[in-house]
Amino acid sequence: MNLNEYPAEPFRIKAVETVKMISREEREKVVKEAGYNTFLINSEDVYIDLLTDSGTNAMSDKQWAGMMMGDEAYAGSRNFHHLEATVRELFGFKHIVPTHQGRGAENLLSQIAIKPGQYVPGNMYFTTTRYHQERNGGIFVDIIRDEAHDAGLDIPFKGNIDLNKLEKLIEEKGAENIAYVCLAVTVNLAGGQPVSMENMRAVRALTNKYGIKVFYDATRCVENAYYIKEQEKGFADKSIKDIVHEMFSYADGCTMSGKKDCLVNIGGFLCMNDEELFATAKELVVVYEGMPSYGGMAGRDMEAMAIGLRESMQFEYIEHRIKQVRYLGEKLKAAGIPIIEPIGGHAVFLDARRFCPHLTQDQFPAQSLAANLYVESGVRSMERGIVSAGRDKATGKNHAPKLETVRLTIPRRVYTYRHMDVVADAVIKLYAHKEQIKGLRFVYEPKQLRFFTARFEEI
Repeated sequence: MNLNEYPAEPFRIKAVETVKMISREEREKVVKEAGYNTFLINSEDVYIDLLTDSGTNAMSDKQWAGMMMGDEAYAGSRNFHHLEATVRELFGFKHIVPTHQGRGAENLLSQIAIKPGQYVPGNMYFTTTRYHQERNGGIFVDIIRDEAHDAGLDIPFKGNIDLNKLEKLIEEKGAENIAYVCLAVTVNLAGGQPVSMENMRAVRALTNKYGIKVFYDATRCVENAYYIKEQEKGFADKSIKDIVHEMFSYADGCTMSGKKDCLVNIGGFLCMNDEELFATAKELVVVYEGMPSYGGMAGRDMEAMAIGLRESMQFEYIEHRIKQVRYLGEKLKAAGIPIIEPIGGHAVFLDARRFCPHLTQDQFPAQSLAANLYVESGVRSMERGIVSAGRDKATGKNHAPKLETVRLTIPRRVYTYRHMDVVADAVIKLYAHKEQIKGLRFVYEPKQLRFFTARFEEI
């Protein structure tokens, strides 16, 4: 590893939060009481928390200052107008509907854009997104390129949509039976893989041919823009802001979880250009979220989001963000740890199939690996495999994704490279005695989004 490739943190630390490491015996007790589900572990029992990058960001001094300027009026908050103007400038969409977080936007979009029985093609599913689509009568179809399902294949832009798959679906089902194309930038469950600008243009051209709308899951759009700048011809000299703006020029709207690339702890929004959809969304947001000028967020949260969105476009920030994740991934690769390649933008994904070859997928190897990593080190991660995939609504059988992974998700502006060293050492140590990792079985399985609250026991 060439350490000169990794830039120092582009910030100074002004406030700290003390963390502690509890003993291994205590961790064994904690994980058993949590039913081997890392979501059910109390944060005070976690040493380094890599459960998610959602809402776990450290805000800047400017964001904290903006919080003090919150206009908490029930209607017409000036902070909403600031957020609206910022999103219009950076994303280019005409309309924004604020929500309490990304899944609030997913709920609204699914209700207004899907008719029962319509298909929603997308570049790999995401848990809450697919749930809302299916709950409103949609049928999700995965149209990501086949290479995305191969964990060890190191090629750029594994998040791209397979245009042949998309056109075949349209021709078989009819354009009128396609609700919209859901294009995620980046693709979380594929390992944080980006989508090329060329692919976005091609998807836009194809959908225009058939009169089909395209909505982005824009949650990590800034990370996607960095990969375009770094790896796609013709973008090296363009700013992150300009790349993001062009990305969204090929979409009809987007859902956004502000808890990621907006660098805040809560909030989200839905964007669109269509006037009729916007009118319907404003009606529904009052039912599920709040007034169209706050939608589940306080004024101070909208102010912090507007400021954070601009900060995320700064090249120094996003370069450090991507390369801190890459630093961890390269350390693990150098030690022979099986991970999804190439290394994604928000997390390093351990390949549980190769990490635990002695376990079958129905023994939940990724779930067990995440639990054992916590016992080994106090590092909290999360499963992204058969448990997260859930069950087929029609057959009741488990969805069995080709990727069975553990996600080591890096919060933004929270940890240092030394923390990444500790995580890498813990994974490497666990890998040395991986045969001792036991399979799991359910003792409690909720009907929806089971990975959040399910409980297990060792086989």
